[in-house]
Amino acid sequence: MRMSQSVREAASGRRARVTRDRALRAAVALADEGGLESLTMRSLAQELGVVPMALYKHVANKDDLIDGMVDIIIGEIDPAIAGADWKSAVRERILSARRALLSHPWARAAIESRTRMTPVMLSYMESMIGLFRDGGFSVDLTHHVLHALAGRIWGFTQEVFADPPTSEATEVDPEALAAALQEMASKYPYSHEIAMAIAHDQTSVVGGGCDDQFEFEFALDILLDGFERLHRQGWTSTGRHRGVVGPA
Repeated sequence: MRMSQSVREAASGRRARVTRDRALRAAVALADEGGLESLTMRSLAQELGVVPMALYKHVANKDDLIDGMVDIIIGEIDPAIAGADWKSAVRERILSARRALLSHPWARAAIESRTRMTPVMLSYMESMIGLFRDGGFSVDLTHHVLHALAGRIWGFTQEVFADPPTSEATEVDPEALAAALQEMASKYPYSHEIAMAIAHDQTSVVGGGCDDQFEFEFALDILLDGFERLHRQGWTSTGRHRGVVGPA
């Protein structure tokens, strides 16, 4: 069982002064342990060994707290590799962002809930945009690249196939499963093919289901290859209203 920060300090006979950075890092630790929904100003104050009102000297409200927590996570993303080509630099930075988000399961929801970007978020976006612009991408192409990357900039993506929640206590009736698969095969043959391919691949994936990391990198590499091709072609969005992407 984790000993709280306040208990550790009491045991050592000292109590560290509360600062904004200390409060934010304590909030990140609490969210890592119990999820974002379990984090309250009261629980954070208790963790820090202060009364809740003392926190408002450092964070204006819960929204400001989450803004700061997101900033902490973004601070864990590795800086761009100096001297690397744009493609390598972008790929490694995005994969670093993914590692940061995987370390904090609540972070994706926190990022998606933001209605404005903090200076830290803006600085990260500025650096990512700079990798494309310094790589010779036009403003036009860079704009569309950002739309294509979407959440991958922050290290996440929306999966087409969401893995259902699993439970060790759940028992599957083999006969019922076989009947369901047979019905699926007759009504939705292409979907059945994909479902069976995923099932056959589960033996190579810890915990079963798709290999999320592989799928993330697979899509990222396809996008980066496409961006590179368009950049070399001098692509512009002039023909977008006619559905024109660019020459083959």
